[in-house]
Amino acid sequence: MNEKISRMEFLKSMGFKGASLLAIYCGASAITSCINEVGDPITGGPTGTGVDFTLDLTDSANAKLLNTGGYLIVNKIVVARVSGDAFAAVTQVCSHENKSKVIYRNNEFYCTEHGARYTLTGTGLNSEGKKGIKAYKAQLSGTSLHVFA
Repeated sequence: MNEKISRMEFLKSMGFKGASLLAIYCGASAITSCINEVGDPITGGPTGTGVDFTLDLTDSANAKLLNTGGYLIVNKIVVARVSGDAFAAVTQVCSHENKSKVIYRNNEFYCTEHGARYTLTGTGLNSEGKKGIKAYKAQLSGTSLHVFA
């Protein structure tokens, strides 16, 4: 009798269904399964996965990364060229209200929703950004930029 059931199964067993089930399951912002737009609040990526991708800087789709100050958003990860050969990457999801609004500007990451500001390593710079955001490693090898957790 030590079987574990999911939250959804438990609520169904209590007689909830349809819209009422969804409202109870996701209505409270304190329920972690509904907080983060992208899924896993640790990795900033889809639930159960880490971040690991490579960008070809010779591909025209990645041309914004050819100049210092340029950035791209890939898989809800903001990747920015911060100097000649240095890059930084963070989750696009702001820790202030979990919205995918983080961009790169003025040598820092910035949330366009409420003004949260973060360093290149994800540390919060103001009260809206005080929780910080997940940063990733970005390693350049020739014309390939590897972004990973």
